[in-house]
Amino acid sequence: MTDTPDVALRREIVETCRKMNASGLNQGTAGNISVRNEAGFLVTPSSLPYDMMQPEDIVQMYFDGTYEGARRPSSEWRFHRDILAAREDINSVFHCHSVYATSLAVHHKTIPSFHYMTGIFGGTTIRCARYATYGTQELSDAALEALEGRTACLLGQHGQIALGKTLAQALYNAIEVETLSRLYVQALVLGEPPVLPDDEMERVIRQMKNMSYGRAPDLDGVNDTARKRA
Repeated sequence: MTDTPDVALRREIVETCRKMNASGLNQGTAGNISVRNEAGFLVTPSSLPYDMMQPEDIVQMYFDGTYEGARRPSSEWRFHRDILAAREDINSVFHCHSVYATSLAVHHKTIPSFHYMTGIFGGTTIRCARYATYGTQELSDAALEALEGRTACLLGQHGQIALGKTLAQALYNAIEVETLSRLYVQALVLGEPPVLPDDEMERVIRQMKNMSYGRAPDLDGVNDTARKRA
């Protein structure tokens, strides 16, 4: 029997939660995931281990802050709601306490453009939001500020948020935040690394926007695309 779109999406959320823990991004019941649907958005429930979670445990929420289902929504539902309401360009929100990103977040460190891949999140930095108590509107407001023009941020003394058009893209972005965080922490052992200048990062970001499945047109118009041999 074929799943309805709602059940299929719920299954995908559960599978993605388990991938998040299996990848080492998250531990225990920490972290949460949401995805937009026709009614509002689906969000993971509060305090339920991912290996026990079933599709029916995923909570249907509405943008007025109400919900349906047997379980309570994640305590962080506010920033899921507010981010999805403010950002029509994305459909999925990831939050986790990955080790290296959180290590930087406890020091309130913004990740600079020490590596060109910081540009995939839309700017020259991955900002760190100011600290606010978890589950509060203050935290949601701080996250929205740090995410302006970006698809990822750190949360002061807390963890990270990554956004995506799809669940798969949000998971990819969360993994990339953690990878860059690890590189930055290790680079700091040798001292503060040099930072790429803004004009180079502008070139990098333009190039990233032009990329599509391995077809990366040169910014100077030379060798526009790689062509498959006949």
